[in-house]
Amino acid sequence: MELRLLATFEKVADVLSFTRAAADLGYAQSSVTGQIRSLESSLGVELFERLGSRIRLTEAGERLLPYARRMADLAEEARTAVAATGEPSGPIAVGTMESLTSYRLPPLLEYFHHRYPKVRLTLRPTLGDETRQALRQGTYDVGFLMEPDTEHEGLESEVLAPEPLVLVAGPGHPLADRTDLTSADLADARLVGTEPGCPYRDLFERELREWAPPFMEFGTIEATKRGVAAGLGIALLPRVAVAEELASGALVPLAWQAPFTLFTQLAWRRGKRLPPHVRLFVEQARRLVSEQTPPA
Repeated sequence: MELRLLATFEKVADVLSFTRAAADLGYAQSSVTGQIRSLESSLGVELFERLGSRIRLTEAGERLLPYARRMADLAEEARTAVAATGEPSGPIAVGTMESLTSYRLPPLLEYFHHRYPKVRLTLRPTLGDETRQALRQGTYDVGFLMEPDTEHEGLESEVLAPEPLVLVAGPGHPLADRTDLTSADLADARLVGTEPGCPYRDLFERELREWAPPFMEFGTIEATKRGVAAGLGIALLPRVAVAEELASGALVPLAWQAPFTLFTQLAWRRGKRLPPHVRLFVEQARRLVSEQTPPA
């Protein structure tokens, strides 16, 4: 079995499309089809069932896939070991989300830019489910998650820090002077939020479903903060995202405690051998996020 054929098989298995696999790999579709047929011929089994315009793995294909991934990881590890010059280098595709990219990652990105210029970071903005799927498929090397759960099917994950949340309003909001707010107390408040799929937005909406009206969606955190500061409503956001506005008085915290806890995590595909430059990224992410997090 040639590594080239196994790599093509792995890509087709991940995306379940010869056309998309060909585009991702930079091959003609006929080349991808030919490579899969060659691999099937060498193994004496069919790896995919053709269902009209769709395909799916056969039982043999399902059994081969984890071996193909392990062999691809070993090949990459071997290339890295042989080519090692002492200076970390290589690409890292990172799945992340706006609140982390804008407010947690700048020190990490700056550190790698100055200290390890041969490590090429590519940030891919996605939310939880999409990030997890891309990690399982090998599209991303690592991904940042902000979730209440810390166990994810098919992934290894490391909790970097709990992510404090704060309910904020403009200084003149009627709830600004209230103490010990309950979820029911927010029934008449106008809610401002980012897009659905954002973990704290979804959990907040679920908590208030019995009492609250639909969200006014602003899309981004910056737009949400501006809307809240202008008196358009209240919003639940990571404290790190509103630290400057709270310090300046542009926003004020409300006396409501979220009944859920989110954890900022770094995840990668289970069983994947991380190359040295990716392990370095994980180590530095752990260190820098820890330094940003105040003691409880």
